[in-house]
Amino acid sequence: MARIMQVRDSIVIAAEPLELYELIADPSQMGRWSPENTGAEVPRPGSPATVGMTFTGSNRRGRARWVTSCTVTEAVPGERFTFEVTAIGPTKPLLKGRIARWSYTFEPADGGTLVTETWTDGRTRWPDAVASRFDRFVTGGRLFSDFQRGNIARTLAALRADVEGTPRPGDERAPRD
Repeated sequence: MARIMQVRDSIVIAAEPLELYELIADPSQMGRWSPENTGAEVPRPGSPATVGMTFTGSNRRGRARWVTSCTVTEAVPGERFTFEVTAIGPTKPLLKGRIARWSYTFEPADGGTLVTETWTDGRTRWPDAVASRFDRFVTGGRLFSDFQRGNIARTLAALRADVEGTPRPGDERAPRD
């Protein structure tokens, strides 16, 4: 069976598309919502990224830590934001190649904005069997497509909770009346 090269999920958030775009398009903020990303070094923290801008992402999974080099490929305020992961490494992004593409779209919807997050596997030249073994090793037994599906769902839920001021699913520190 051929591996799944792209996964996505969507959620409606009670906010305007431009407000959500401005949050997501500042990669230094992603650590607030992602279960894996811990933030990014960007040229202008607090400002949306522009096409061609590069940034270094910081990530963790359990005890593993790594950094990525990323390039913004789409930045349409209030509509879509996309970046390509072009290098990866434990302390410096030295291993270059097509790693992945992350894309976000923002569409007006009843109750706010439909936010869609999409992960596309950039490892198109990897044989499926090699990718499967690698994926299972680094994710603790799952394929990246399944692993990223879970990460996307958690990221979108955390973004909604943050923006709407509601507790995150499973958050024991929920506010009390």
